[in-house]
Amino acid sequence: MNERTRLTASFGGLLLLAGGGLVALIYFLLRDSLVSTISSAAARQPGSPVPLPGVRVSAAAPSGGDFATTVQLLGFVEETALDRLLLVSIAAAAGFALASVVLAWWMAGRMLRPVSVITRTARRLSGSNLHERIALDAPPGELKQLADTFDAMLDRIERLVGAQQRFAANAAHELRTQLAMQRAAAEIGLAGEPDAARVSRMREKLIDLADGNERLIEGLLLLSVSEQGLERREPVAVHHIAAALGDDAGALVRGGPLVVKGDPVLLERLVGNLVANAVRYNRPDGRVEIVTGPGELAVTNTGPVVPAEVVPLLFEPFRRLHERRHTPGEGAGLGLSIVAAVARAHDAVVAAEANPGGGLTVRVTFGGASLG
Repeated sequence: MNERTRLTASFGGLLLLAGGGLVALIYFLLRDSLVSTISSAAARQPGSPVPLPGVRVSAAAPSGGDFATTVQLLGFVEETALDRLLLVSIAAAAGFALASVVLAWWMAGRMLRPVSVITRTARRLSGSNLHERIALDAPPGELKQLADTFDAMLDRIERLVGAQQRFAANAAHELRTQLAMQRAAAEIGLAGEPDAARVSRMREKLIDLADGNERLIEGLLLLSVSEQGLERREPVAVHHIAAALGDDAGALVRGGPLVVKGDPVLLERLVGNLVANAVRYNRPDGRVEIVTGPGELAVTNTGPVVPAEVVPLLFEPFRRLHERRHTPGEGAGLGLSIVAAVARAHDAVVAAEANPGGGLTVRVTFGGASLG
C-alpha cells in the first residue's frame, strides 16, 4: 500500500466517521422530539383535536376513542418519518462516503505531488546534471521547506563535486608538469657528452624537482589525512609552537596562551604553513606577526595587495595569488588548503582578510570543545 492509498483511507475514513456520527446524532435527536413537535404543530392549528402535553382538554374536545386514534396516528407518522429519515440518511451517507473517498484521493495526490517531484528529480540526477533543481512553486509549508532543503543540499553537492573535480585536475596538472620538467632536464641537459660542471648542474636541478614532487605528494597525503578527521586528541600548546616557528622565521610573536585538544603533528603543520605562507609572500622589508590568545591564532604579513574577491579562493587546493613560475622555493599551492582541512578536523573556523596596506591576515578560531 503506497502513501497515497494510506492517506486516502485515513481521510476517507475520518470523513465517513464524521458523516455517520452526524447522521446518527440527527436520527436520535429527532426520534426523541418528533412526537412532541408534531403535537405542538397540530395543536396550534384552529379546531385541532390534538391536545398539547400538560394542556387541559376543553369540553369540546374529542372523545376518548378519537384521542386514542389520534395518538396511534401520531405514532404511525413518527415511525414512517423516522424510517424515511433513516433511508434518506443511509443513502446520503453512502453518497457522502463515495464523494469523500474521491475527494480524499484527489487531495492526497495533490499533497504528495511535491514528494513525487522530489523523487523524480532524485532519480534523474547524476554527475552530468547536478545543476538541476526542484524549484517547487508552492505556498510555504513543510513540503515547500523539504523541497528547498533538497535544493540547498544539491547546491552543496554540486560545489563539492566541482571542487573535487578541480582538485583532481589540478593535482594531475601539477604532477604532470613536474614530471615533464624532470624529463626535459634529463633529456636536454644530459644530451650528448656533457662535462662534469653540466652534469653537476643537472643533478642539482633534478634533485630540486624531486624535492618539489616530494613536497607535493606529502601535501596531498596530509590534506587527505586532515579531511578524514582525528583519531585521537591531546592538549597541545599552540602558543609554544607559534613561538618556536616564529623565532625561526624572524616573526614577531605576541599574545597569550592557546591550548587546543587535537593532533600535535597536524596543529604544528597548521601553524607552520601559516608562517611559511606569510614569509614566502612577504615584502623584503616587510614584517610577519603572530598573535595567539584564548581560542584564536592570527598570522599577518605585509605582502602585496590581495583583491578581496580573491581571498576566499586562496583556500582551494593549487590556488595562488599569481601564476606559478616554477622558481626555487615556490610552494605547491596547498598551504592554505591544508590549513583549512586541519582547522575543520579540529572543529575550528579559518578565515582570511586582505590588509589595507597589502598582505593578508589569516585567523583560526577554535571552538570551546577544542580548547584545552
